[in-house]
Amino acid sequence: MSNQKNKAQRKRALLALADGTVYEGVSIGAEGETEGEVVFNTSMSGYQEILTDPSYAFQMLTFTTPHIGNVGVNEEDVESDRVHASGIIVRELSEHYSNYRATGSLDDYLKDNNVVGIAGIDTRDLVLHLRSSGAQMGIISSEDVSAEELVARAAALGSMEGRDLAAAVSTQEPYDWKEGTWSLGSGYKEYDDAELDKRPLVVAIDFGVKRNILRLLIEAGLRVRVVPAATSAEDILALKPAGVFLSNGPGDPAAVTYGIQTTRELIGKVPIFGICLGHQILGEALGAPTFKLKFGHRGGNHPVRDERNKKVEITVQNHGFATDASSVPDGVTITHLNLNDNTVEGLEVVESKLFSVQHHPESSPGPRDASYLFEKFYQLIESNKSTSVAS
Repeated sequence: MSNQKNKAQRKRALLALADGTVYEGVSIGAEGETEGEVVFNTSMSGYQEILTDPSYAFQMLTFTTPHIGNVGVNEEDVESDRVHASGIIVRELSEHYSNYRATGSLDDYLKDNNVVGIAGIDTRDLVLHLRSSGAQMGIISSEDVSAEELVARAAALGSMEGRDLAAAVSTQEPYDWKEGTWSLGSGYKEYDDAELDKRPLVVAIDFGVKRNILRLLIEAGLRVRVVPAATSAEDILALKPAGVFLSNGPGDPAAVTYGIQTTRELIGKVPIFGICLGHQILGEALGAPTFKLKFGHRGGNHPVRDERNKKVEITVQNHGFATDASSVPDGVTITHLNLNDNTVEGLEVVESKLFSVQHHPESSPGPRDASYLFEKFYQLIESNKSTSVAS
């Protein structure tokens, strides 16, 4: 079937932004309506990993790459158990896919996950509009509804500020993670309990964790138990961990008050490593508040400089908030800066054996320049064995 025929059979769809801007295209994925903050991602590949990242909860994701869906989808390239993005916005949905690992099309995958999307709009114009006006709430609809009504409803959605979304995506029960990284022909390596029991225990607080983070913690030589976002410091310390990991996740870090309090109570008692939302929560616990970025950082091509050795790394990013550099207290070192806008990309307190990064060293998708940080966490735990509560 030709692309032209498929497009002709698709329903009309609208994307309405809170500021009154409206785009007309065609419906992809599930038909109906969806809402959320309209953001954009500049990665050129890895759309399945991106869509399943829990950090995209309540966000409608615009891909700047014009053709999406070319390689289909498979059962392995996922970062969680479902699509977390509330909607998808693309210039061109590939009606045909080609990849030896593919088990289905992106369009069917979106339908199976009940994800509403829109294609056939000028995504370059949309991204330029978001860059100048800022990320904002929007609605995608393939229903028989006027643009004016959709705009009014989008404007009533408010803001991402003040939204605690971590609780909604976090695990409800603790579990042990046993899966390592993927290799061609073998898939994901599974570790047995006998081997893992010999390793230092890390408690990973799940604010919306990506699976590849857990895999790389395992590959670094650690044993990982994942706990819900609202787990108390008392309950975490009762597990006698050698270290605590603060995961990525969605929403406003300042709204995750329980996570900030837990982190504050853990500081100085165990080594701590935080990524993305975990970095922001750690900053809040140390006394450095966060603020909302105009349009956020999302993609696999963001330059970050390590201020200690001036080395530049190309990083994966996905966040709409940042730590306020001017409020970082004495005794806390800003270790990394974003070279696009000089926002904080890393924090460290050597005496308390903690560090964090705003970017995503686990990639999936994206470059692996920062993957050494998992080994750094392992070495920090090893050096702390004589004083750790786990000893």
